[in-house]
Amino acid sequence: MAELFSDILAGCDEGTLAPIRGMEDPFAYRNKAATPLAPGPHGSIQCGLYAKGTHRIVRCPSCLVEDVRCRRVLNSLARTAELCKVAAYDEDRGRGLLRHAVARAGWKTDELLLTIVANGERLPRERELVRRVLRHAPDVTAIALNTNTRRTNAILGTRTRALHGGGLMRDELLGVTFEIGPTSFYQTNPAQTEVLYGLAIDGARLEPGMRVLDAYCGIGTIGLCAASRIPGLRVTGVEVGSDAVSDARRNARANGLASGCRFVCADATSYMREAAARRERFDAVIMDPPRAGSTPEFLGSVIALAPERVVYVSCNVVTQRRDMERLLAGGYRLDRLTPVDMFPHTRHVETVALLSRARG
Repeated sequence: MAELFSDILAGCDEGTLAPIRGMEDPFAYRNKAATPLAPGPHGSIQCGLYAKGTHRIVRCPSCLVEDVRCRRVLNSLARTAELCKVAAYDEDRGRGLLRHAVARAGWKTDELLLTIVANGERLPRERELVRRVLRHAPDVTAIALNTNTRRTNAILGTRTRALHGGGLMRDELLGVTFEIGPTSFYQTNPAQTEVLYGLAIDGARLEPGMRVLDAYCGIGTIGLCAASRIPGLRVTGVEVGSDAVSDARRNARANGLASGCRFVCADATSYMREAAARRERFDAVIMDPPRAGSTPEFLGSVIALAPERVVYVSCNVVTQRRDMERLLAGGYRLDRLTPVDMFPHTRHVETVALLSRARG
């Protein structure tokens, strides 16, 4: 990473690249786990993990980096489905029902959401299956059925139905409670997510009354955490996914933050282009784009609006560096770049870049 940003850092103050923020105990940190489900011999159901580069399923009794509850629940579902004689999906023939299962466990709560992904709208003996799952996996507090009938490698489909507990779970980040559904984006390492979001919020140097744009906001996690910390903050969150925006608005109401936070369903680039045309004012922009990074139009609009600070949270340092060059050329300077080890034991790192408007 130091090599990738070397020419940018050469013009910055010493210490601009901060030490990596790691975990004291880098095990059992993943609060989300998934398994493919496939037909096995004599009516059995295979579950576990794909062998590298294949669709061959390898059994996984436990995993060192997963919350122990998740894998236990997934394996229990496979055995329960066998007892209920619910057929697993054969991806080669396109037949059968059970395709995948996803377990997400709360970090600050005891809640656990199990999502069953099926090649259909309903399951045979559905109520019995739910009763048996709850009996054999008492950690489960909610169950949802997600329908995916496409011939695709994507796990989740677009339609979801609650089978138990409203099909939702709750968890907490930086004192804010979030309601999470099967398709909600929520970081898989909540402990390090608090570190990541804390760096972003602190780096923005926010004060009461300031206007903040939370771009690519998902279910509103960063913006709502910021509003909870700084009373009187005025947050606008922008997200293209309508379900995520609905989640964000619901989370704002649930935490008593709706008066200072509004969430807009729009493409971030289109919204920023229109905001620039309106000469809308923001004191700070916090952006957390997908791996592909942002767009020249979005970054150009940020430069035109000239907020005092830009906080760029990234899951891809290559596209972050590309986008940062545009911001630096547009009158910003890099104050701090902090890597955060979100996925210990892997090469992946996320980063928080703090930029401020250059003076004179």
